[in-house]
Amino acid sequence: MAGDVLSFALLSLSSIIIIVNPLGATLMFVSLTTTLDRPSREVIAKDSCRFALLILLFVAVLGAWILQLFGIGLEAFRIAGGILLFGIGMEMVYAKTSRTKLTATEKYESRDPDDIAMMPLAIPMIAGPGAITTTIVLMNEAVVITPFAIGIVFFSIGVSIVITYFMMRNSDYIMSKIGQREYRAINRLMGMLLIAIAVQFVINGIRLAFPLFAG
Repeated sequence: MAGDVLSFALLSLSSIIIIVNPLGATLMFVSLTTTLDRPSREVIAKDSCRFALLILLFVAVLGAWILQLFGIGLEAFRIAGGILLFGIGMEMVYAKTSRTKLTATEKYESRDPDDIAMMPLAIPMIAGPGAITTTIVLMNEAVVITPFAIGIVFFSIGVSIVITYFMMRNSDYIMSKIGQREYRAINRLMGMLLIAIAVQFVINGIRLAFPLFAG
């Protein structure tokens, strides 16, 4: 049991941090706030992370109920979520901005400082479809393992948001140390890890949907 909890903790923390992608969110934050003064940027960083945290916590608590309301099985959601994460991971490997996170139109329309925090930073850059999917899947797995695992998911969400906020607050220093080449290398490594996590989600979904495959 202890080994299962530890494995789940590592999976939960790594998958949520990778899919939230604090470095990618920080780069987008910098590009959207270049014309603003430091106090305004700090307010946007705080608000965007707070909104994203509330969204992910809401999904963690009510995600399973929402699935039941629409008659969606966990197996189908695991497989669909794995496919979605696989696509995001592939785009990260090839150093492309994921279309599930931010489109060119959204970036153009987000120039109003009052709207930047909620959209596109909180949604869909930080708490995007991938993060929402990952949270729901992990919460359903946590319920099966042990109630303690539920706290692990909440902890993982909190850690990922805190890291994102810290990086946004220190974006000037980070950007002075990280060039485009380093960012692409880190992004591709995280993409490979995300692809592996996505494949595992699909495997688990297939095993639940077709028990005969599990032997």
